[in-house]
Parts: sequence; structure tokens; C-alpha cells
Amino acid sequence: MTWVKICATTNLPDALASAAAGADALGFIFAPSTRRITVEAATEIVAALPARIEKIGVFVNERSPHVAAIAERTGLTGVQLHGEEPALQIADFRRDLGRRKIIKTLQARQLLADSKREQTIAGYLKASRDIDAILLDSGSPGQRGGTGIPFDWEKAVPIAASIQQALPLIIAGGLSAENVSQAIRLFHPFGVDVVSGVEREIGKKDEGKLRSFIDAVRCTDTVEIAQREPRSGGSEVSPGREPRVR
Repeated sequence: MTWVKICATTNLPDALASAAAGADALGFIFAPSTRRITVEAATEIVAALPARIEKIGVFVNERSPHVAAIAERTGLTGVQLHGEEPALQIADFRRDLGRRKIIKTLQARQLLADSKREQTIAGYLKASRDIDAILLDSGSPGQRGGTGIPFDWEKAVPIAASIQQALPLIIAGGLSAENVSQAIRLFHPFGVDVVSGVEREIGKKDEGKLRSFIDAVRCTDTVEIAQREPRSGGSEVSPGREPRVR
């Protein structure tokens, strides 16, 4: 089944609504953002969430000891490195974070414009033993995430396929209940990540949109599994390796 992360959680009612709707993970942004949360607020929310929910902190260009300290203080089960963290630095994060999940974000917009994107991707794939998943986002020159605008999915298919040879892939960027099924059918990702598509305003979730989004994912999963069963004898195989179990 497709892993669902509801990102940019800013308050407890939204966190509980996301969990009740069936989310697998919640994201907390600790980087400069209109959706930024304090360490204190995140700690209170994390403590109130069911154990089954993964708690992922989003960081941008921070040093690994600082990220690890916040992860320990708040009770995060994983982190999302959403900046220009170089592949060679990932080993430092693994050392300091232990067995917490590490997700590395790559910006599809930048990769599509990069004539050396194969080398860029290869660098992160070489560090695959220290990375649990790659998140492919859209972003913009002035905003790293939460733009509400999808990247060019068709052009990004080869990029996604190269990532999935070694690592689980998470799709983000402009997802909503209306288009997430298309994204799943096109990329067959390990997971999807949503922000603006489930908000009623910046930083505030909409319970109806949360349920519609997750229902759309689960309905698509059901159809995809049913379509694969005649060919695979009912065995479901996810592209790439499964992330570490926390």
C-alpha cells in the first residue's frame, strides 16, 4: 500500500485529524517557512500521536548534530533533508541519527534543467545504504516546497525510474485528491507527500480534504493491486527497496 505523509503539521487538532484519516506519517517543518513549527510545539504534538504514525522532521541545510538533537528532543522517528545537502554528507546524518529514517529531497525542476543530473542522482544512489528514500518535489526558485504546483511528471519519469533502481521513491509537489491517483499510476511510488492539497489555508488542514486525499490513494491502491494479481499470483512488489523498519 502507498505510504502517505501529511506534511507541514502545525497544531494538534490537525495532527489528530490526519492520523484519524489514515495517514502513515506526519511532517514537521523546522526550516524557515510560513508553515514552520517550534521545537516545543512539535514535541507536544509528537507525544500525543499514536505510535504507528511516523513523525518526520523537515530540515534545510542544517548540520547533522543539530538535526539529531532536535530529533531526540521531539521524539521524531525520521528526518527529511530538504536542502542542498551533498551526497557525501549523508553518512554524517546516518551516524548521528542512528536508525531514524532519512529521506533526501531532490527538486525535479532543478534536475530536469541540469545537464549533469545523471551524476547528481548517481551520487545519492551511491549513498543509498544511508538513505531510506528519495522524495521528488517540484519547488520553485523562491519556495522549496508547498507550492501547490506539480512538476512535469511525464518528463520526470526517467528520473524517477533511475532512483527506483536503488531506493524507494516518494512523490510530492502539487498533489491533491484530484490528481494523486494519476501520480500513483504513473510512478508507482513507495509513497506520496502532500501539503497544500489538504489545507483550507496556509498552515491549517481541511479535514474533508485529508479524508478525500487518503481515500483517493487507498482506492487507487486497491485497483492497482487487483490489476496486478492475474500476472503475479497476488504478490505485490513495491519498486525499490523497502525503507528501514523503525
